[in-house]
Amino acid sequence: MIVLKAAQEDLLGALQAVAGIVERRHTLPILANVLLKKDGDRIELTTSDLEIQVRTTATLGGDAGTLQTTVGARKLIDILRSLPADQTVTLTANQNKLTLQGGKSRFTLQTLPAEDFPLVNESADFGPAFSVPQKTLKGLIDQVHFAMAVHDIRYYLNGILFVAEGKTLTLVATDGHRLALAQAQLEAEIPKQEVILPRKTVLELQRLLKDDKGSAKDPAKEGGDATAEGAPIEMRFAGNQAKFSFSGLEFVTKLVEGKFPDYNRVIPKNHKNAVTLGRAPLLASLQRAAILTSEKFKGVRLNIEPGLLRIASSNAEQEEAKEEIEVDYAGDAIEIGFNVTYLMDALANMSQEMIKVELQDANSSALLTMPDHTGFKYVVMPMRI
Repeated sequence: MIVLKAAQEDLLGALQAVAGIVERRHTLPILANVLLKKDGDRIELTTSDLEIQVRTTATLGGDAGTLQTTVGARKLIDILRSLPADQTVTLTANQNKLTLQGGKSRFTLQTLPAEDFPLVNESADFGPAFSVPQKTLKGLIDQVHFAMAVHDIRYYLNGILFVAEGKTLTLVATDGHRLALAQAQLEAEIPKQEVILPRKTVLELQRLLKDDKGSAKDPAKEGGDATAEGAPIEMRFAGNQAKFSFSGLEFVTKLVEGKFPDYNRVIPKNHKNAVTLGRAPLLASLQRAAILTSEKFKGVRLNIEPGLLRIASSNAEQEEAKEEIEVDYAGDAIEIGFNVTYLMDALANMSQEMIKVELQDANSSALLTMPDHTGFKYVVMPMRI
């Protein structure tokens, strides 16, 4: 039976949309596979890692009839990538094997039974659906993802807090040393919903979502106006699951259980010293100063006084870097230390030309904001140098 007959780029695009969550090594061998469900010329592709499930449907030709099977997702992608983009490829099923043919190339792949594929049990109590443009959600994730913890014992920090309330969607990430918050407005009012999305889910959404440049791959030629700017993503939250629908994809994920810290208490309110300066010059200065920090100790010292910001770093070999930036500042003279990576991460993920830095003293956390964009806040704790 001819399972599908389509252009290499069409099949590869559909596979790449769902295969991001597939691990190359897994305790369950079938989780390295993609589940193929054929019904006429339409084929449904599903992957799972037991925590996340991604599904898309594409029209990829082939014989009439139905078929269900699973085959190694990464192997199939690697083979397709090695073939020319404009080549027509054919996938044929024969007993417990699939044969992929393209031009003079032929590959025979082992399959595993579709009934053994562990699908995620979808929750029955999803809350009300709400939508934002894909580029809006991608922008929010881009602004906060870097502040997520990695393998923290406080498991609720290994992800992003989503809070939808009224007409506001807020995303917050923190690793205990810094905190990033980004907000966007929703079109309709919705009741308060608060969930923590796991780190892997966040990174996969970031990969799949399109920004206004249409940078993400079109997962399938289905899904209506999926390639248009501002194509929406529909979100629904349940007690232990979140569901996202966009660009012909359906994305279901488990949530992180636990209580996220009260982020409002962390954000400084009344810092009396503030300076507004160019983001790019500050980032460039910090990048140069970072060269002479050590792997173990990433500290830089900032000295701010009326009219001038000095940045200094040193290392165990007694090497030093010093930078000076002229600033429009008339507040207190403050000397404060920071992990330079935390500052560079925030600046690299901000989009505006100017940033505002608010300080209290050497022992209080700093607040970074964008004057022209009120929906973003970044808090970073000082470090002793």
